[in-house]
Amino acid sequence: MLGRSKMDNLGRNQVINIRVQEQQRDLIDNAASILGKNRSDFMLEVACREAEKVICDKTFFALNEEKYQNFLAMLDSPPKANEEIRKLLTTKSPWD
Repeated sequence: MLGRSKMDNLGRNQVINIRVQEQQRDLIDNAASILGKNRSDFMLEVACREAEKVICDKTFFALNEEKYQNFLAMLDSPPKANEEIRKLLTTKSPWD
């Protein structure tokens, strides 16, 4: 992922439009003002931070030592026979 300063240096040339309720806009404007930011900068920063969080949450996971050892053992063990996968891999494709 690009670091914040790297993203800032790329310039902005894309537009994202969203419709909000007045109270939502006012809430966002209030929070942005508290941080000394304009609405666009605030929304972009928060959206990017949340996007990075979602991606990290779906990419990385942590295990305690016991679960980690069990995980490694599963990775090292030979795969179990799976008739459905065998059938899928040996069935001729409809377009062939």
